[in-house]
Amino acid sequence: MDWRAILSELNILNRCRDYGIPLWQCPNFLFLVMGGIIILSTLLSYALGKRYVDEPEVVVLIVLVLTVVLLAISFIITRSFERLAQASRLKSEFVSIVSHQLRAPLSNMKWALDFLMSGRSGKVEDAQAGYFQILKQNSARMEELVSDLLVVSRIDQGTLPAEKTRFSFKELLDGILFEFDAYLKASNVQLKVEGPNTLLKLQQNESHIRDVIQNLLDNAIRYSSSAGEGGRRSKIQIRYSRKGKQLFFEIEDNGVGIPKEDQKHIFEKFFRSRNALKRETQGSGLGLYIAKSLIKLAGGEIRFKSQQDKGSTFSFKIPMSLK
Repeated sequence: MDWRAILSELNILNRCRDYGIPLWQCPNFLFLVMGGIIILSTLLSYALGKRYVDEPEVVVLIVLVLTVVLLAISFIITRSFERLAQASRLKSEFVSIVSHQLRAPLSNMKWALDFLMSGRSGKVEDAQAGYFQILKQNSARMEELVSDLLVVSRIDQGTLPAEKTRFSFKELLDGILFEFDAYLKASNVQLKVEGPNTLLKLQQNESHIRDVIQNLLDNAIRYSSSAGEGGRRSKIQIRYSRKGKQLFFEIEDNGVGIPKEDQKHIFEKFFRSRNALKRETQGSGLGLYIAKSLIKLAGGEIRFKSQQDKGSTFSFKIPMSLK
């Protein structure tokens, strides 16, 4: 091992960056902290021993034993943390590599299906068209999952781009609602939007804000009450406004809601509430984790309130301009 490698090993900040974890969770930093605690404990033991024990040999022996025990404990703990950090890093890298590798074949599959469905390779029979449509839908689901996994991997590694652009929030929201119009009608969901007609200008990452709203709206539709369920019609209400130097956004539904015991886990990766599993609703459990991470990256916060069988309300607020 040359001197560059030695210096690299001693650079705590670089090691923590490699693991992709905060400084206070980094094994090298924890080892340094525990080393300081050991030194203080040793000095304190020596001072107390010198004061209350007459024989200096006994004092030295006590200090040595205490130092060895504390060093052994700290080494075991930090090595365990280091293995966990390495496993977490390898997992994130694996997800990132797999996601990248899957994007190309999925794109090729989508292109091939579009070509076959267009009829340019020959007449498409009704039965064939049905099978092609099933393939296309499942291909879209896989593409969405791969995209979500890639975003999660970048969030965990801290490599998600955060370029700012100036854009109109109303135009962004109108575009999203246009994309979801067919989905809303197919799900028989009534949508109401309340907000100022003025063009609220944001200085944020437009792509991130779009992803957050799409995830929240998709969840509201996905977990809306079924037609005639409980005698209610599925309704979603979106409200947005400017409050000082912040944008406030809220989406409310009268869907299935979230059980109280599941609410503390709702923003965790891959978590799906029990009633969602019971209804066999499609989803990866990544949408809300991504939404919370992107809102945090935008300098804001996201909250929710929910009652089972009555509905949920998700809201977030972000600065009008990201510094």
